[in-house]
Amino acid sequence: MPWPIEPPLKPMLSKAASEIPRGEGWRYEPKWDGFRAIVFRDGDRVKIDSRNARPLDRYFPELLSPLREALPDPCVADGEIVLQGERALDFGTLQMRLHPAASRINMLAERTPASFVAFDLLHDGERDLRGEPLSLRRARLTERVTVNDTVLLTPHTEDPDEAADWFTRFEGAGLDGVIAKHETIRYVEGERVMVKIKHERTADVVVGGYRIGKDGTSLGSLLLGLYDVHGTLHHVGFTSSFNAKQKREILELLQPLRGEGGFGDGRTPGEPSRWSGGKDMEWVSLQPKLVCEVAFDKLEGDRFRHGARFLRWRPDKDPSDCTYDQLDPPHPFSLEEIRAIT
Repeated sequence: MPWPIEPPLKPMLSKAASEIPRGEGWRYEPKWDGFRAIVFRDGDRVKIDSRNARPLDRYFPELLSPLREALPDPCVADGEIVLQGERALDFGTLQMRLHPAASRINMLAERTPASFVAFDLLHDGERDLRGEPLSLRRARLTERVTVNDTVLLTPHTEDPDEAADWFTRFEGAGLDGVIAKHETIRYVEGERVMVKIKHERTADVVVGGYRIGKDGTSLGSLLLGLYDVHGTLHHVGFTSSFNAKQKREILELLQPLRGEGGFGDGRTPGEPSRWSGGKDMEWVSLQPKLVCEVAFDKLEGDRFRHGARFLRWRPDKDPSDCTYDQLDPPHPFSLEEIRAIT
């Protein structure tokens, strides 16, 4: 039996910008921090695909019935699977749902249920909407999707000042920034026609170690740390944003600092795991004397989710001043706040 639009379907993508675009025709939505998902519905059949067309429905069985209730029949919707944590959206717990054991998936589905946030409608039960402008697709999304406890619509505004308020108000609460879309855009699969404005924050960190590059002769990455309230240095991430010449020079700079002290009593860089794909995870400890400033876009718990971007050395900073106090904890947040402004 055919779907209303046959998978696989590549989601429309976004390109990065440093500022929220302003002008006639721009519309704005929060940028969600979850798993991008394309949902196909035909009668009782529901199929959830990742952005890479990999099946997600087996990992989120709790979504299937609410999606049948919320979505028109048939339809294809674009959105994000998210998970509410104690204080904010919790991407780490969401990742744990991608588990091979059905028994564990079912247990987590009951203990930590996910939600689906719809932000585009590609088929509304009557016709293919991909060739229609965003303004019409959003209107049909609002008309045809019935929200419930699990399925909600993303907030949407034409006011750039309101979008700027979302950008600031929800920082650290699990939303990555703002997505801007022009009202005239058609749904173009796999192309970067939307605009994303993401948060970027900076921190002064201690270099507590390093890894050697694949060639065995140059720097692979610097391992970064922050001190907790007890004065213990914990590994929080890495940076590898150097060219070949810089990697050779920095490796030479680090040699006199080799020795114990970096992450000795705190959390250390990860050992090989099922996520490391067999990569060599060995690292060299350094005395915690070097400080650098890095830019990062997202925290996951008390560490950087992605690799940080090296900005500059900070010889004027005492390593003991590089503490977690620099990282503001996320303010309490719930999906009900989003429902209130939808």
